[in-house]
Amino acid sequence: MNMQSPEILLKKALEIRSPAIGCWIQTNAPSAAEIMANAGFSWLGLDCEHTSADIKTVEEVARALHGRNTALLVRVSSADALEIRRSLDVGAHGVIVPLIDTPEQARAAVAAAKYPPEGCRGFCFARMNNWGVDFENYAHRANATTIVIAMIESRKGVEAIDEILAVPGLDGVFIGPYDLSGSYGVPGQTRHPIVNGAGDRILAACEKHQKAAGCHLVRTDPAQIQQALEKGFTFVCLDADIILIDRGAREVLKSARSTIAKSTFK
Repeated sequence: MNMQSPEILLKKALEIRSPAIGCWIQTNAPSAAEIMANAGFSWLGLDCEHTSADIKTVEEVARALHGRNTALLVRVSSADALEIRRSLDVGAHGVIVPLIDTPEQARAAVAAAKYPPEGCRGFCFARMNNWGVDFENYAHRANATTIVIAMIESRKGVEAIDEILAVPGLDGVFIGPYDLSGSYGVPGQTRHPIVNGAGDRILAACEKHQKAAGCHLVRTDPAQIQQALEKGFTFVCLDADIILIDRGAREVLKSARSTIAKSTFK
């Protein structure tokens, strides 16, 4: 096993809480994932919760990223054991599990991602072990390299954050800012003081338990990134492929229109 593989590099970054910069994939396009990997993101999160992505999409994106230096994490639609297992079996390096409100849910998510005796993941021949050729090697190392991130998206999750972070096998948590704002009665106001306070509580708990804290920055600028890192976030998601495409398209079109307006060739 190449010790510089992307999942091992990401796992180590999470353990020592070194900045790990990623991006959401919401177009469901393997080519978009390839482009983002070529840009240098250390991880990409394929969104199977808020898009039409399915297990076939996970497999196609995993193939697109194979041999590249970018780890593939899948934001599954729920803490469903079968969905978690299948995502890993077709080639994901880990999962981001939404709506974790209790330590029991966190334990179930970890168990679904780990082989016995640490969990209940089923053994099989599939993509992740080169169709059985690397069965023993993969089965031996998978529990140590598979990444499990819990999304904290509710007041209930914030109130149980210490118990959630104490769950063995959990690599960190990721704040779902929009759902979190909604659970506090201020939907969409992700910078509201009550939401910021919840984030601070999560950060303090991550510091206490020595676990990675994750956040999503939207329409990112350098000041946002600096502020997030200074606060203690290390598992950082910058925008999403759909946002970057939209922003890039608008910027180049604005530039073209400005050039046309100034041009003598009208």
